[in-house]
Parts: sequence; C-alpha cells; structure tokens
Amino acid sequence: MRIYSANSIHEEIKLHWRDLEDKCTNSERFDGQARWPSRSAKIKLAFRTMTRVVLLICAAALLPCLASAKRAAPAKVEPVIYQGVRYVAPNDDGRRAYIEAWDIQTNKKLWELTIFANRIDPKLEEDVQWVFINKLGIRGNVLIVTSERGATYQIDLKTKAITESDPAQSQALGEIVQLHDIPEPIQRAITNGSLAKNYDLFFRMNPFYLRGDFNGDGKIDVAVLVKQSSTGKLGIAIVHGGSDKITMLGAGTAIGNGGDDFAWMDTWQVYSKSAAAQQPDKTHAPHVRGDALLVGKNEAASALIYWNGKRYVWHQQGD
Repeated sequence: MRIYSANSIHEEIKLHWRDLEDKCTNSERFDGQARWPSRSAKIKLAFRTMTRVVLLICAAALLPCLASAKRAAPAKVEPVIYQGVRYVAPNDDGRRAYIEAWDIQTNKKLWELTIFANRIDPKLEEDVQWVFINKLGIRGNVLIVTSERGATYQIDLKTKAITESDPAQSQALGEIVQLHDIPEPIQRAITNGSLAKNYDLFFRMNPFYLRGDFNGDGKIDVAVLVKQSSTGKLGIAIVHGGSDKITMLGAGTAIGNGGDDFAWMDTWQVYSKSAAAQQPDKTHAPHVRGDALLVGKNEAASALIYWNGKRYVWHQQGD
C-alpha cells in the first residue's frame, strides 16, 4: 500500500491535472498520421483522471484522522496497600502489563511481576494493540488485577502465582476490585487485620463509604458499610482519623432500634454538625459534638447516629 504525505498528494493532483490538459490538447499519432482524440476518448480520459483526483482529495482529507488514530493514554491506577507493602501498576510499557511492590517504610522496590504480555502484529499500528492495567484490588492475600478489556488476574502474594479468572469469576470479582476506591484509613484497617479478619466490605449501596468528623475531634473519619463474615449481618464500621480506632455499629453489634443487623437500611448520608445547629426545634434535637450519620429506610423510619462524648448513640426520627 502506498502512503502519501499531504504535500505529495497535492503534487499528485497537480500532475494529474497537467496530464489531463496535455492529453486533451496534444495530438496523437496512429499509423504515422496525426489525429486528435475523439470526443468519447476525451470523456473517458477525463473520467479516469477525475476519479484519481477525487480519490487523492479524499485521502488528503483523511490524513488528519489517520494521524490521530493513536490510542489514548492509559488511566492512572490507584495503588493498594497490604501489610506494609504498596502495590502499583506503572502502565508505562505497552508490550507488557506489570506490577511493582514497594516497602512503605523504606520506599524500596521489593519486586516486580509481569501479569500479561501483549502480542504485537507488525502489520498493524503498535500502540493501538496495547492493553494496560485498569484496576487493582486486594482480597485477603490475593492481589486482583483487572485489564482494560475486563480480564481479571489473581496473584497469590506468597507464591506470586498468577491465575486468570474465567468471565463468570471476573464479573463476580468486579465488586472486590472496587477496593481501589477505598480511602487509606480503611485500607490500613484491612492491612492491620482488624477489619479483614471478621468483616467483609459491603458494596451493594452507593456510596459504600462516607467521610465526616463523627466524633468531633477535628479530624476526618471514614464510615464504611461492612458485613460480618460469620453471620452475614450488615452494619457500619467507623474508622477514626486521629487513631485508626474502629467502632462497629450493627454487623453483630446492636445499637438502639437499629439492632445488630442493618439489612433494613437502604439509604444513608452525613448529617453535618452545622445542619444540626440550624434546626429550629432545639428541644427535641440531640446535642451533637460532630457530624452525624442519618440512616433510614425509604418511606419508613430514619434515625441519627451521633457521638455524645463517650459513645455513639441512636436518635430515632420516625416510626
């Protein structure tokens, strides 16, 4: 296939126009006698030349599109932290997708591992054949890597063995990979084992975590939905920003009318301290020291969960 630059295409068009003019005006010799081309010959010649000119013009118009037929830069992948090690996907090599493990304290690279390689067809543009890593997640001692095409790979962090999941497993693991969106305090709680040992993160509500200063110490805390592993009971874990201490609400630990299982809850949000201060009815409003959690069930009951200085308490707002 011949490749034209924009300048060469323009020159080609000029040459074809000159050729058409010369052939239509100059005489041709047949059997030694000069003859002018017939009208039909001129029409056929003009048609052939015009066809080539039109094709060349179209090629010139398509050049910007062809020049921009490059793949976009890969998305930035958020690292995940597990047991003092940070796992990252550099996404700087189109021929292979790999991860690196870094020690958090020393900031030294411990190892790197190629997850998959991209086979390159030399007949095609190379960069459009690149496939990069899209997400990272942690499930116990397994690192979960998802490619841009949706393929999921599980890496045993002890043996570094790589297993590619089938499509059904990849879909199920999609929820787990959402861990890359979890704030660092939650990741630290998982790393330290205080959450991962007895609870699983629960992703079936959006959002699955909220931020706020829930105990009023001036530091941002994170509340995340969890499920007790042994019973399947749902609840909220609050990880305090100042100490990383975890308070469990529900998920096996009862609080007020909410009980020890929040399976009934289908809505929750932060009820800010400033909003509570602006309530017109101060008589029945609780005295909150920080932000509160407003939990509820649509078209039914709702309640505030807030810190009273010693513990989190339940304040019912509806039947």
